[in-house]
Amino acid sequence: DAVNKLIGQGKLTASPILDHVAAISVGIVQGTPLLDLEYTEDSTCDTDKNVVMTGAVHFVEVQGTAEGAAFTRAEMDALLGLAESGISELMELQRQSLSK
Repeated sequence: DAVNKLIGQGKLTASPILDHVAAISVGIVQGTPLLDLEYTEDSTCDTDKNVVMTGAVHFVEVQGTAEGAAFTRAEMDALLGLAESGISELMELQRQSLSK
């Protein structure tokens, strides 16, 4: 809305927005990979990651910490796959919302 308003006012000639972006948290809680951790899960998880991606499925940020136990490469790959799935869902909701 803000960008469209600025374009309408002639303050921008084109949208500076290049792609969608979304972020989500993932983690391993009691051995189970979870998407979009609640506070109680986040505060007790073994592994915690925050992932930010673009609509082109490119990573903007991946930040992870072994809170209670070190994680394997396979667990990291599983968490990134879970995050990608959740972010894809968020981006679809963004597209639907913006098309209204």
